[in-house]
Order: sequence, then structure tokens, then C-alpha cells
Amino acid sequence: MNATPVAAPRRQVTATIDGQTVRVSEGATILDACRSKGIDTPTLCYLENLTPVNVCRVCVVEVEGSRTLVPACSRPLEADMVVNTDTERVRHSRKLVFELLGSSTDLSLVSEDTKAWMDTYGARPDRFGATAEKVDEPFRQQDDLYVRDYDKCILCYRCVEACGTDAQNTFAIAVSGRGFEARISTEWDAVLPDSACVYCGNCVGVCPTGALMFTSEYERREAGTWNPAEQTITETICSYCGVGCAVNLHVQEGEIVKVTSPLDNDITNGHLCVKGRFGWTFVHNK
Repeated sequence: MNATPVAAPRRQVTATIDGQTVRVSEGATILDACRSKGIDTPTLCYLENLTPVNVCRVCVVEVEGSRTLVPACSRPLEADMVVNTDTERVRHSRKLVFELLGSSTDLSLVSEDTKAWMDTYGARPDRFGATAEKVDEPFRQQDDLYVRDYDKCILCYRCVEACGTDAQNTFAIAVSGRGFEARISTEWDAVLPDSACVYCGNCVGVCPTGALMFTSEYERREAGTWNPAEQTITETICSYCGVGCAVNLHVQEGEIVKVTSPLDNDITNGHLCVKGRFGWTFVHNK
């Protein structure tokens, strides 16, 4: 019987972050190292199950010898690197990024962590005034599954990555245009039912701002009945096929209101198909 090959242990890298010595496996990013030391580092476009694309720039840090600030989410930690995460330059950059994003887009539905970071850095998007350029995209509801409110879109690329090689490999969406004309779009701006979209909903699952949202959640928010504090989350296995995907059922007042998947699940890595994401309405005989 042939023995199963064992991967060689990864070399360890030692560096300094905010005066602390940190030791991580080769290939780990600066963000990985910061988190191993409990150093709070803001992120928006980064998600553990997606390839970093370095677009939001709120995770930037200062590396000695580097002319520019570097994104912690994608820059590998190198041996003897000296990193500072809380310098005046870093804080000013993070504050300005939050202000520019908040002045042009609707950040009302971002996570509590993001709101806390904006407070931490003293971000005041309103200082640009009422005449600041705004993202102005029409609200889109072209099916019964999810809605698209691109006035909340910060172009973090998460949805594009999830639709691409990181998960679905459908490539139904991409970023189109430049500057304030840049937007998430299907090919030739086709409506979703006429596009390559297979309605897996992985784009909805990774959106950090509420620009993409379950119709079930949107309708409850509009009616003023959406209440996460009263929701229970139960992890179970999708019943549609034999793959065994883990799903989290979000239940409010005895009714499933949306379905997500754990990011750390070995089978799904947070991603689902159309049945797992949206096929739960049969439970309520709809």
C-alpha cells in the first residue's frame, strides 16, 4: 500500500507589528498576523472565503521602507518586516476612505463593526456637504428572490469574485464604467432573467452594505417588521441533494426569513446553489 504523502511543514516568518514580535506561517498576510495578535484592523472588501482584491483600502498599514501605505489583507508578511497599524498617516487615510465612501453611497446598513470603525477614526462624511457627488442608480427588483439597491454599493468586488472563480464560475456580473459611472453590471446591462445569472445568491451572501438583499428581508424592512434581535439561527443540512451543504436558517416569528451558510464550512465555504439559498419557501407551503 502506498503511503499518503505528507506536506512539508511551512516555514515560519518573524516580523514586528506595532512593536510586538509576531511569528506566522510563510504566506500569511499582514492582516492574518494582526488578527493573531488581536490588533483591530478594519476591512470592507475583504472576506475570508474570497480572493483579496485591494479596492476599499481601509485596511492599509505603514511598512518601514515602503513609499506608500500597503493593504494588510493581501500583502504577505515578510521576514523582519516592521509594520505600524496606528500611525497618524494610517489613521488619516482610513478616516478619509470612510468619509469618501459615506459621502457618495448609503452606508446605513453596514455592519456594526464598520459603524464602530467609522466612529473610531472620526469619519464625518457630511463634511463634504449636500452637493457631494452621489451614486445614483435605479432600484432594481426583477424577480422574487433578491433586490439590487446600488445606491448602497461601494464597488467592493465581493459579488464579482463570488460570481467568478472564487465560487460560482458563472461570470454573470462585472464592474462596468469608470469614476462615478462605474457600477456592477450584467453583460450589455441585460436584466437578470436574461443574463447568465443562475440565481445562486452567493453575491447576496457576501455583500457588506445591503446593496444586494433577499426580497424577504427587503419587504420586512419596508414594512418595519425586520428584527434581527428576535431571530434565531439554526444550522442544519440542505435537504435537496447529497452534497451535504451546511445552511443557517434565520427564523423570525416561526418563519424562515433568509438562509446563509457558514464561511468556515469545509463543503460550502459560505456558498450555496439556488436551491440551498432560496428553495426554503416550501417549508411554509408557498
